[in-house]
Amino acid sequence: MDHLAVQGYDVFALDVRGYGGSTRPPEMNAPAQDSEPLVRTDVAVRDLTSAVEHILKRRGIPRLNLVAMSWGGSVAGAYTASNNGKVLKLALIAPLWLLKTPAPIDSGGALGAYRKVPVLDFRERWLAAAPEAARESLVPEGWFERWAEASLATDAQGNAERPRVMRAVNGPIQDIRDYWAAGKAFYDASDIRVPVLLVHAEWDRDVTMASTQDFFLSLKRAPYRRWVEIGEGTHMVLLEKNRLQAFDAVSQFLAEAYAPAATPRG
Repeated sequence: MDHLAVQGYDVFALDVRGYGGSTRPPEMNAPAQDSEPLVRTDVAVRDLTSAVEHILKRRGIPRLNLVAMSWGGSVAGAYTASNNGKVLKLALIAPLWLLKTPAPIDSGGALGAYRKVPVLDFRERWLAAAPEAARESLVPEGWFERWAEASLATDAQGNAERPRVMRAVNGPIQDIRDYWAAGKAFYDASDIRVPVLLVHAEWDRDVTMASTQDFFLSLKRAPYRRWVEIGEGTHMVLLEKNRLQAFDAVSQFLAEAYAPAATPRG
């Protein structure tokens, strides 16, 4: 956000319900097993829709750029597919798409409303995606701890437990099972009719290169599309040593002149 704001953009970030500074569904105050997985992708699309409408009205503009990552990329893609007229450009970092291998985030078993994530234990899984010789230098010193503490601080209830956890809604994992891992797309990528940038890193296990290629080739009606592959990076490339390559790819894409020929329907 800072990188784009310094370049003169008005930058807004959305925490979908259940995350960050947004409202937690009331079911998260009860045991997880008492409810079905919370905040599925259709709910997140509704939240994004509300945010977009607010920003367009506040800034007095007809369209905006969307930048999103991972599951957020599938949310932004689904929104754009139905609202091309309100999106100027779409920049996605490792967007979730059809999976040809099991999703590392899904450990199997029954899914309750949410799960408790021991954030401080995530470092091992993060670094395991990289070759052993590259792990020590992948994340700048102290950055994992700063990221972990910031993440834990968003959930006061989970942060008060011992060990400390961050509660994460299970709707996205249920959608992985019902759609992405089952060979069914949640939305039709060919319905996206705005310029699209895909940014991906070579060691990403959560969204593989094969999945990214499949998505890229599915963007058949985008006015133009671009795929930037970053070497020596994982799914968390935005927090790693090569993050500026991703930042610069997004900045360049957004800065390029583009005037839609007409307002796309949908």
